[in-house]
Amino acid sequence: MDRRYFLNTLAAGAGLMVPLGRSAWAATMADKSAPTQRKLIVVMLRGAVDGMNVVAPVADPEYARLRPNIALAHAGSEGGALDLDGYFGLHPALAPLMPLWQQKKLAFVHASGSPDASRSHFDAQDYMESATPGVKSTQDGWMNRLLAQLPGESTPTRALSIGPVMPRILSGHAAAMNLANGAAGVKNNVLDRPALANAFDQLYMGHERFGKAYLDGRDAHREVMVAATNNPMMAEMQMADGGAPLPNGFPDDASRLATLMRNDPNIQLAFFALGGWDTHANQGAGSGQLANRLAPLGQGLAVLAQRLGPMFDDTVIVVMSEFGRTARENGNKGTDHGHGNAMWLLGGKVNGGKVHGDWRGLADNQLNEGRDLPVTTDFRRVLAQVGERHLRLSDAALGKSFPSLPSGAPLNLI
Repeated sequence: MDRRYFLNTLAAGAGLMVPLGRSAWAATMADKSAPTQRKLIVVMLRGAVDGMNVVAPVADPEYARLRPNIALAHAGSEGGALDLDGYFGLHPALAPLMPLWQQKKLAFVHASGSPDASRSHFDAQDYMESATPGVKSTQDGWMNRLLAQLPGESTPTRALSIGPVMPRILSGHAAAMNLANGAAGVKNNVLDRPALANAFDQLYMGHERFGKAYLDGRDAHREVMVAATNNPMMAEMQMADGGAPLPNGFPDDASRLATLMRNDPNIQLAFFALGGWDTHANQGAGSGQLANRLAPLGQGLAVLAQRLGPMFDDTVIVVMSEFGRTARENGNKGTDHGHGNAMWLLGGKVNGGKVHGDWRGLADNQLNEGRDLPVTTDFRRVLAQVGERHLRLSDAALGKSFPSLPSGAPLNLI
């Protein structure tokens, strides 16, 4: 077997992105002294979630007019929104998140998103993950660039994605790890067999070109296996549910991530991608298709916050989607591709209990192209403030993570 092919296969099996050959590299940090105590978790909702029914402007009379079949009812009504501030209401399927709102550990930034006008899922997701709207030639993702700027010592498991493939947002020169959804992500592989592991150790550990990649891949897998198995609570949960997963796997994956982060303090960045948000037809209001998607999402986020325990105070969770949906419902009782959306922020230090952003109402003359929420807050400004105030990045580091960062009034999100 060709050695380069084998090492790439090993790295992929361990979930570690380690390019080999002339462009081989190892992630390095300028400052080795700072700890990885501050965590960032990003949840990407692929398909464009309807932010206007997630954080619904129920007190705006235009809202019910634009959405006669899918608008949420006022708080207190059957299937109605959960009151946030008298004007906005939270979708009732997200009730597990209300304690975080009341504790001021949950906030939203409404009418936010990418300034690019694309209504293509593929392009818009690419721009949100590269953080270079309108520029398709960007080679890396913003989480990978941010990873390269973080202070402290680099480790193979410092950045982790949970999903079927390594996402665009974590692609780049800094080492990142990918785990499959569900329990498959922490199953033994062939190198967990002592005899085979010893043979491969002898072959590659001292190799001048491939030794570093082999060791990083092996160590990353070992860290994850130790973190996953050193948890009586996980075993108890598996016995209690008899192996039957929830209708949506996110709550289980969120619980698993919290376990990994508690047991492996080296994990600092994590990423999820969840699909199913393209609600062109039969979207529903307080119940229905959107509610069925939001329920496990809200449950999973609540589980993640709870299972992180004290670590949640040093964590920020960002939930975002490529764009919003039309202000008006369509003829199929759904919504079409829009523009502005709502970003979510959860965490112990978040300036929560507030709907942030420049909200201009739903009058026709305030809508983008007469049909969508405008983008009044660029998503990069939200992410940059998380980088600055939470991860403590310098202006220079922020500039490298978010090139062409737009200016604007302070957001005071953290």
